[in-house]
Amino acid sequence: MTSAPSPAGVAPAIGTNRFAPLPLAGAVAQLAALGLIGPAVFGILFGVFGIGIGLVPVLGIGLLFLLGLLYGLFGLAWLEHARVDGLYGLGLPPLRVRRSGQPGFGGFMRTLGLQLGDGPMWRGVASAALSTILGVVVLPLLSLAASAIVLAFAPLYAGDGTARLGTEGLARLFNTGFDVPVAWAPVVGVLVALLALATVVAIALLHGIITRAILVPSREATLAAQAQVSEERREGAVRAAEVERTRIERDLHDGVQPRLVSVGMTLGLAKQKIEEDPAAAKALIDEAHTSTKAAITELRQLARGIHASVLDDRGLDAALSALATRSHVPVVLDVRMDGRCGKTAETAVYFAIAESLTNAAKHSRASECRVLVRLREDGTLWARVEDNGIGGARVQPGGGLDGITNRVLAAGGTVRLDSPAGGPTALEVSVPCAS
Repeated sequence: MTSAPSPAGVAPAIGTNRFAPLPLAGAVAQLAALGLIGPAVFGILFGVFGIGIGLVPVLGIGLLFLLGLLYGLFGLAWLEHARVDGLYGLGLPPLRVRRSGQPGFGGFMRTLGLQLGDGPMWRGVASAALSTILGVVVLPLLSLAASAIVLAFAPLYAGDGTARLGTEGLARLFNTGFDVPVAWAPVVGVLVALLALATVVAIALLHGIITRAILVPSREATLAAQAQVSEERREGAVRAAEVERTRIERDLHDGVQPRLVSVGMTLGLAKQKIEEDPAAAKALIDEAHTSTKAAITELRQLARGIHASVLDDRGLDAALSALATRSHVPVVLDVRMDGRCGKTAETAVYFAIAESLTNAAKHSRASECRVLVRLREDGTLWARVEDNGIGGARVQPGGGLDGITNRVLAAGGTVRLDSPAGGPTALEVSVPCAS
């Protein structure tokens, strides 16, 4: 699953405001909240980890806890990315669950492996942990600042003698308090309040530096991600072109070519009989004429498979409607698009749906297909094709699903196939709309 898709989920704007002024008030407020909530959250996560490890020998029940822990960490990292991006406006991309795109138990295990090794997730967890530690320090400092401000007004309520600077909030750090003569209370109160608030500001600045260092990719990492995605798209385009060329060769070899050879042989026989048996020659010419019209129809269908002119003229909705009427399997079509996408995106989605319907007619034994197409708010064109057939579809080199994968990958999109044995089969594609 924008004028150009950002590579590997890296938004182009990342790092452009690395030295922008920090919103200190928001940072302090969020650190205080993390100081209150963060320890409980990490306590729960560590508790789930301990329970999971302890219950692994018990019929593997602990694995369910560990699986929940993994996605709990992902949720924490997602919130941390969103929090830091909202606070500092870094343009960070939303954290996304890693998916292998492969069906079955093997695909599920590969998905877990990808998620477990997801660097952005772990960086988000590390940022949340460090922010929580800073928040735990900020809370007593804020308490000290508030107590110092109250102390500054001690002459108004304490009379003669001494006033105490309440440092209960700092007990876990210093475990001490201060008795201040009332005459000195305003000076001490103002100085301590300024010192505490200055420390809080310094911690907020440190928080901004740390979170940026952890979550914002370096220029080198961004360029490497861009190069990797460009290489993947190039390879996908090459493979898509190779699969398409192979398909055209196969269709010509298995369909049009033998039919044209048959037409030539039939006309040759008609030429031999035209003088001695005009009636038989006429019948042969009629047969050749019929075969020629069939060959023209096959060539038109082949050309339509290469390029759908209605897609350019009337858009994806009309092209899919025409495709559904030609499908051998009844199709329920649900297209909701406000406006049009780029030609590459529409073409990739169109051919993904067309190939899916062809596969359903050939292999799935389905009695119905359902096609959903949406233009999402995040600027992606999403489609889902589902049939009620026998399932068991697999991506094989040179096959139709391989062609879909390569074509969508070349357009900068993603493909997800779910086809368990017994069905149903569902294929989801998502392509950046402007691609």
